[in-house]
Amino acid sequence: SSWLVPSREDVMAQGSYDYSTRQGIQAISWNDFHGLCKALAQAVAPYRAEIILGVGRGGYYPATLLAHILQTELYPVRLSRRVNDVVTHERPQWQVRPPDVVRGRRVLVVDEISSTGETLAMARDEVQRLGASEVRSAVLYARTWSADVPDYIALISDALILNPWDREIYRDGRFQLHPEYAEALAYQGAPPTDVLIPATPFERVAKG
Repeated sequence: SSWLVPSREDVMAQGSYDYSTRQGIQAISWNDFHGLCKALAQAVAPYRAEIILGVGRGGYYPATLLAHILQTELYPVRLSRRVNDVVTHERPQWQVRPPDVVRGRRVLVVDEISSTGETLAMARDEVQRLGASEVRSAVLYARTWSADVPDYIALISDALILNPWDREIYRDGRFQLHPEYAEALAYQGAPPTDVLIPATPFERVAKG
């Protein structure tokens, strides 16, 4: 069957978590994640960001690695539709705002994905309001309909992207696929057992 690529207006109306807009499945491994971040680092290096702002929660992962690779100061911000990992708000809500130290600095806002572009736009506007000398944004992934929003994108894809850091949860004494991913996979008729993270087994922790 053919897929119809939605407009950004359609996605904004439906919500960024409407899985009917996904085309296929793309499972990202930790090695993939590292490679995508290295590609982003090469792209953003000439910008010479003085501060990296990681947008939590998903943006903390690429932002932290980029901050290490580029040896740049990192500050967390929190702007999300979620509360306790559940989509609660229609629009992103500020929970942790950027620090005043962005004033007069070149800032790079880093998030996991640009779906509607709304989160990045809100973060950019707030950092500009605080007096940053320049603001750019970078994401691991962007949808085709929002690829014009970030300045740097590692991967443009309309697939259902399965991240390595939030794919599994621990519930009822066992690890299991995140219910949101399970629902999205079921929508595409895909078995959930093929996408669990292969991990080196450790029988016990050193303490605790």
